[in-house]
Amino acid sequence: MNAPDLSRLRPRLPSPLEPLEDERFTRHGVRLLLKRDDLIHTDLPGNKWRKLAPNLRAAAGRPVLTFGGAFSNHLRATAAAGRLLGFPTVGIVRGDELAGRPLNPSLARCSADGMRLVFVDRTTYRAKRDPEVLARILREAGAEEDVHVVPEGGSNALAAQGCADLGRELAGAADVVAVAVGTGGTLAGLAAGLARTGARALGIPVLKGGFLGEEIRTLQELAFGGPAGDWSLDERFHAGGYARTTPELDAFAQDFEDRHGLAVERHYVAKLLHGLVRLTAEGAFEPGSTVAAVITGQPASFSR
Repeated sequence: MNAPDLSRLRPRLPSPLEPLEDERFTRHGVRLLLKRDDLIHTDLPGNKWRKLAPNLRAAAGRPVLTFGGAFSNHLRATAAAGRLLGFPTVGIVRGDELAGRPLNPSLARCSADGMRLVFVDRTTYRAKRDPEVLARILREAGAEEDVHVVPEGGSNALAAQGCADLGRELAGAADVVAVAVGTGGTLAGLAAGLARTGARALGIPVLKGGFLGEEIRTLQELAFGGPAGDWSLDERFHAGGYARTTPELDAFAQDFEDRHGLAVERHYVAKLLHGLVRLTAEGAFEPGSTVAAVITGQPASFSR
């Protein structure tokens, strides 16, 4: 099979880089830029494009099987890619209790885009990296042969290599590049792409647990043969965990929207921007420095 021609989807690359005036940064002598990865593609925005594109080339038109929760943006992007490029997709969804129930809007969109949804119990889902468990999942999904498996969140070596382009696009533009972190693939690639620019990458995890550092190191080993670039994590801004929020975070996001006319996606973007405001107030960034925030939210959430 031949690799799909992704250029016919007309991605907006490089993604726009926009200055944003905000006195919470300027009063500390810090310049803020927004790297608008959310505008790369309507159906495959942000890091979804950067992570999926190399995996779709490797799949070369074969069915793509991947994993996610009931509200996974990664599942939605994979399903949309299948519809747009004409290849089958299978989504392994966490939670067998969801089987037989009406689909939520996110999973309904996946189904409408042609993705076959397979619900597995949470214990099996947690063990999906075990080769025997994965083999059983594939067997029960009827996808044992000629299928390209993409991990949860799309983060594998190919994805990290794709995200290195993000760092290269920012060469010379910023001293620090910050991104919200879910599975670690974007940060692993971003840091590698920044490696020769003198800039450092900062990850703001959106879930708690303290395990992402090892995940990122493993991804860099697989993708680049070892450590790549200067990166760090600040794990204080997850607001209780994935898909969690707090009244403080909601108030911050609403205030940011009112100041700048930009709707702020809550699960990733709000935590990233909130963390950057706090870090700036703490003096984490030198006066005169430029900080770029990578915006990976859905494009619809950034248009009023």
